[in-house]
Amino acid sequence: MTKLLLCFLLLSICFSGNSQIQGKILDASTGNPIIGAKIFASDGKKVLSNYDGDYTLQCKEFPVELVVKMLQYVNDTVVVEQAGTYNIELSEPVTDLQTVVVSAGRRKQRIEEVPVSMEIIRPELIDNKGITSLDQAVEQTPGVSTFDGQVSIRGGSGFSYGAGSRVLLLWNGMPLLSGYAGDTQWNAIPMEQASQIEVMKGASSVLHGSGALNGIIALTEKEPGTTPETKVKVQYGVYDNPKRASLKWWDTNPMTQQVEFYRGHMFKNIGYTFSSTFFHDGGYKAGETEYRGRVSGSLYFRPQKWKKVKAGIGYNYQVQKTGNFIIWESDSLGYIPQGGIDTSNAASTLTYNLGHRLFLDPYIKMIDKYNNRHSFKNRIYYVKNGISGTEGQSSAATIYYSDYQFQKEYANGFTLTSGISNIVNVVRSELVGDHNSLNAAIYTQVEHHIGDFDFTAGLRLEYFEMDGERGDSDFMLSKKDSTILPFYPVARSGFHYQLAEYTHLRASIGQGIRYPAVGERYINTSVGALNIFQNPQLKPEIGWAAEIGFKQGVRIGDWKGMFDVAAFINEYQNMIEFTFGIYNPINGSLLNTDTPSGLEEYLELQNQGVSIFEMIGFRAQNAESARITGLDFSFNSMGSIGDVEIVSLIGYTYMNPISLNNDADYRSTWSDTTENILKYRFKHLAKVDVEVNYKKYSAGFSMRYGGFMRNIDKVFEEPIGGTTYILPGLKDYRERYNKGSFVIDMRLGYKLNDNYRLGFMVNNLLNSEYTSRPGDIQPPRNFTVQVQMKF
Repeated sequence: MTKLLLCFLLLSICFSGNSQIQGKILDASTGNPIIGAKIFASDGKKVLSNYDGDYTLQCKEFPVELVVKMLQYVNDTVVVEQAGTYNIELSEPVTDLQTVVVSAGRRKQRIEEVPVSMEIIRPELIDNKGITSLDQAVEQTPGVSTFDGQVSIRGGSGFSYGAGSRVLLLWNGMPLLSGYAGDTQWNAIPMEQASQIEVMKGASSVLHGSGALNGIIALTEKEPGTTPETKVKVQYGVYDNPKRASLKWWDTNPMTQQVEFYRGHMFKNIGYTFSSTFFHDGGYKAGETEYRGRVSGSLYFRPQKWKKVKAGIGYNYQVQKTGNFIIWESDSLGYIPQGGIDTSNAASTLTYNLGHRLFLDPYIKMIDKYNNRHSFKNRIYYVKNGISGTEGQSSAATIYYSDYQFQKEYANGFTLTSGISNIVNVVRSELVGDHNSLNAAIYTQVEHHIGDFDFTAGLRLEYFEMDGERGDSDFMLSKKDSTILPFYPVARSGFHYQLAEYTHLRASIGQGIRYPAVGERYINTSVGALNIFQNPQLKPEIGWAAEIGFKQGVRIGDWKGMFDVAAFINEYQNMIEFTFGIYNPINGSLLNTDTPSGLEEYLELQNQGVSIFEMIGFRAQNAESARITGLDFSFNSMGSIGDVEIVSLIGYTYMNPISLNNDADYRSTWSDTTENILKYRFKHLAKVDVEVNYKKYSAGFSMRYGGFMRNIDKVFEEPIGGTTYILPGLKDYRERYNKGSFVIDMRLGYKLNDNYRLGFMVNNLLNSEYTSRPGDIQPPRNFTVQVQMKF
């Protein structure tokens, strides 16, 4: 009897072994394993491929049909007649219109299914245009504008002297805003390592937190392949003379140089990327030279024993010396800083930043036995700024970020994404003092796919405190109920409906919140005649955004395109703006001389020897409530018609940015009160970029138009005390240049072979003179030659 049982068990084991189907899911073009591919068997079983692309299925009956699905690949169907090993190769689509994004839902999604407006900037555009900083790349995006390094999406932001950002930058899914000023270090982002740049428009605070009030810009590092990749880019540029002879301050035209290197390789269990960049800009503005060097990369490990685990660390370190000024000498000498370029002269408004930027990103990801995804990501982000030749201006800030995320896909079409995040910010500054803050949150989002519909709903609870003081995240349940919660809720919802194969309808609404940066609350400094005062009582900004959009795909042969139109509305309360007035230079309080107490305080300061010029200036205040409505049109395409490859990124945005603040004193600070329009905004924005490739030749064309900025701070146009101008000649300048900005770029390329490409670029082809914000005249025409090498 024992022998019979043993034989039965052996036969059962043999039978079980023979019913197993296994193999790898591979990329047909590269041979690299595909991670997370879904394999569906006709008997109802399903499985995901692991980090090596491996899959295993136990099947009771044969033949069995396997359907393999993966975003960015064509679905494949295989009929298996018997147990064994079957490697399945998936091909990238030639005529598919789908683009995959990850920032909208913290997972891979087709861009058509995302319920908010998104734009994609591809690495080829960055390389072929010779772009050297991320803000230059973002400037190519429809609906997006930049002001001296600050980004605005659909008119959501104006100019704020480099402090605070309503647009959140993400690198590998984690925020990358500095702890001191809450701004983005655009030139420190390793674009050469990014797979693509995603720009999401509208409030996005549910999954990504404070700072995403106006949208997000997300970059994800590309994964290296099993075939090693090496890329080198070298380019040299020179600035042409400006049209106006008075702007030319040089004897020898300033030049730029950049050398960029990238290497990536994945072995069986270990992979790495490494890149380095050196950049020098001689500066078209006197003193605004820039030197920077950067190394970055990542190292990751997939244990052989645990196929569904990936652990690694990313790193980025940059050292730089940059010159900057925000106040010109005059409109005729707009490329020269007020007070000259000698920083030892107290009257000079030129400063040099000796900066260090470092981030380290340790992480671990895994898929458990139930196919649930877990990720634990961390970041240490250190930014140090030392101001050369100036005492008491240096600062250092360190952010410690942690995020745990759980994601589960259910068989009935539901996807759950939940997590907890924590940000600790430590600021040590001679300029603003020492400050600490804590920002903790829990979040969840549910997505449901049913038929041609996709529904999304999410909620985030935010807690924030600075220097141990609570209240910034307090939330009152209702006006009738005085109960105050210590955390602030932020919600979003949206839907997508596929009307036809390439026709999509979407709608969404989302809330957002942004806490004041340390620099906004506590900065107390002066630049020339411009004083900036502290405001420790600054409150958080809150807002919401809604849109309804329509997307239509088109295809001609292998060329594919996507039309998109969206109507949007954004509304903000407690918007932080730097507002001109009379302030106490000691504590930053507003001096209202129309009241007895304010007049008494003002006279007391004068008796102490404080002049009126030391009391007038700007202070960050919750001065504005606003509503921005508009329409957004875009057309993006890529692919080939015959032997001609065409890639385009085209868009037009109409914005109506109005103020909801009717306070007469506040509106008296406007330069234009004839029309209710927010300061530092315009109504029309158009972008065009088209590149055509034919065999070894390529030609590209870019056009950018921004309407005239009608409303700014009146004090920039009018004298202080009757004789002193902050920006001399600005009023006359704006009267002469009142048609908006129109800029054309051109580029040519020639591929010597598969490894070498030559490029020639002309930016500002017409040598147009224009400003991004008052007093900031943009570069004249400039020429760049480039060599790209790939091995």
